[in-house]
Amino acid sequence: MTPFAALWLAWLGYWIIAAQNTKTTQRRETRGSRIGHVLLSFLAAVLLAFRNLPVPWLNERFVLETMVTYRTGLLMVLVGLAFAVWARRILGRNWSGTVTVKQDHELIRTGPYRYVRHPIYSGILLAVLGTAVAFGEWRGLLAFILLTASLLLKVRMEERFMSESFPNEYPRYRAEVPALIPFLPHLGPTQYL
Repeated sequence: MTPFAALWLAWLGYWIIAAQNTKTTQRRETRGSRIGHVLLSFLAAVLLAFRNLPVPWLNERFVLETMVTYRTGLLMVLVGLAFAVWARRILGRNWSGTVTVKQDHELIRTGPYRYVRHPIYSGILLAVLGTAVAFGEWRGLLAFILLTASLLLKVRMEERFMSESFPNEYPRYRAEVPALIPFLPHLGPTQYL
């Protein structure tokens, strides 16, 4: 098993175990909206998981295969997954795999939520980009693009849910903290980066 597979499987195992302890759902995204981002995420996972896809250009390299690219990618995966786990632990029982509002939902602004509004997504995107860099094939970059599109769909819905659930606090939080990329200059309250 490669270090990448081990890291992703360990993360997935933690995710499954942690999902057992969440609050009761009060409001959930529609099935139609869920299908869109789940399908994009599934396609991204297939692109990352399976080598030698029947579309030849997907298997071609976009970076040279070197120890530097491999280690850089591995470090990105490690940091990204650790960031996502940290965010999941801070979010606690408010977490859900779907876009929801939980009973007695809390607006979390501590831990990684001080730096980005959606740190789980930020961490996952960094880890997928790291995987793409280490593999060095176009399929990895396409997976990253598909997953980014998927998570942006979720971000839009989550932003709406949070704005409705926390009409006084969330607009200020949104104006102060970027959605996905930490330490960016202020881009305004409608920023998705």
